Amino acid sequence: MAAVDISTHPGHLARRLQQAHHLLWNTMVSEEITSPQFAVLNALVAEPGLDQRTVGERVGLDRSTTAEVIGRLGRRGLLDKMRDPQDGRRFLLRLTPEGERVHRKLVVRTARMNQVFLGPLSPEEQVLFLDLIRRVTEAAEGLRNPAEPVAARS
Repeated sequence: MAAVDISTHPGHLARRLQQAHHLLWNTMVSEEITSPQFAVLNALVAEPGLDQRTVGERVGLDRSTTAEVIGRLGRRGLLDKMRDPQDGRRFLLRLTPEGERVHRKLVVRTARMNQVFLGPLSPEEQVLFLDLIRRVTEAAEGLRNPAEPVAARS
């Protein structure tokens, strides 16, 4: 059997892209706050008072990852949970003043990191690249059906 050219495999390229992003994030943005944690902070700046489930949906995290990220941010004093007066089982989330300060600092750093990350592309290519990644991501998320076993989908 002959080897295949994995440079034509989107999953392989996506993993390598993620590795590059992770390296840049840790060196240019933060070693303490992860990219998913920043996404949660950012969602709560955009829409203060969201519940945990909605935050996860907004940033594309599964339930358990969302719970873990929110727990870590809460323990660091970056967000507060308040009971929803409409539904006592639900918690609403807001950034603390420290969470807002951290978010402001990270916004500047992520902008610089994104310039480096997308630097090999022209401005037009950057727009196209982001559009293509968004389209593939949205289509892939539409394929997800957690109730259906993987074997049944093959």
